[in-house]
Amino acid sequence: MFKNTLSLALGAAALAASQLAAAALPTQPVLTLAAAQQVIQAAQAKAQAENWPCVISVVDAAGLPLALVRMDNAAVPAGVEIAPGKARTAALFRRPSGALEDAINGSRPAAATARGFVLMRGGLPLVAEGQIVGAIGVSADTPQHDEEIAKAGAAALK
Repeated sequence: MFKNTLSLALGAAALAASQLAAAALPTQPVLTLAAAQQVIQAAQAKAQAENWPCVISVVDAAGLPLALVRMDNAAVPAGVEIAPGKARTAALFRRPSGALEDAINGSRPAAATARGFVLMRGGLPLVAEGQIVGAIGVSADTPQHDEEIAKAGAAALK
């Protein structure tokens, strides 16, 4: 009987250990300050090359700020608030902020009720190892320039 009880206890312990191993938390890449600065530098290089002075912001996956650059003569002074808002929106919605602008202007005007978000072009998720690790937001002079600058920054992670 003792032998059977011991066998059962050992079997239960082995099962518990295998379940603990199966319950291990997944790992995911994290956007570091160095990577955020790399994104900013690439975006800023694009903006300088095209003569589109702007504000560039990078946030982590939770939408919290990592870095912000306000270039000399940035076209829109309010960009210091708009660019981080675009980045936060792209990070938390897990899609380009322009997709939400399209929704408002198209079949989903109720998207405008998403308070506290900037539903304008210029925010893009940043992806590493197939996962969203943050986002970049840009406020320049036109929505098209915002997106081009943001794309240049996002490409720096690839």
